[in-house]
Amino acid sequence: MFTGIIEAMAEVTESRQEGSNITFVMRSHLASELKIDQSLSHNGVCLTVTQVWDEHYTVTAIQETLDKTNLGQWKPGTKVNLERCMPMNGRFDGHIVQGHVDQTATCTNVQSMDGSWLFDFQYDAQTGNITVEKGSICVNGVSLTVVNSQDDSFQVAIIPYTYEHTNFHNLKKGDLVNLEFDVIGKYLTKIIQRSYR
Repeated sequence: MFTGIIEAMAEVTESRQEGSNITFVMRSHLASELKIDQSLSHNGVCLTVTQVWDEHYTVTAIQETLDKTNLGQWKPGTKVNLERCMPMNGRFDGHIVQGHVDQTATCTNVQSMDGSWLFDFQYDAQTGNITVEKGSICVNGVSLTVVNSQDDSFQVAIIPYTYEHTNFHNLKKGDLVNLEFDVIGKYLTKIIQRSYR
């Protein structure tokens, strides 16, 4: 389990097609603290570390992951948000994040607010996922608060620290991001849907 509080960033240095899978070689100062078999969130996607050396490590994404996330667009030089699993005695600074991306969204606007930034995202509402005003949303692995919740879109406000220490500073209009909707909201939505069958 994760909390959506980003620890570091990694850079894709290589991607290798292996059948229907892609193995990514990543570079990060966190590499020296990782171990093989460890779960690590990459832009909100829980991936397993398969090799570690120097400042590098590898992870593999299967076709299901590539279909539902933005990992298929990664290339050498892509910057990725990282978070290790939450320790049992750690502080819960974000919200419950499973590392299971529900779908992608498109960034439709970026607005500078004289010290902060407002990002707009649009997603396919036919999947049944919803946001609620002032509720939690995970965007590229970052725990954020929903602003201006609509049926198929929402906004998030980004403070300077988050902007500088995540890949939000690279995000521009038209970019695809990973979304994980609030797990409590997902269960409640499913219960309500079943009660009306």
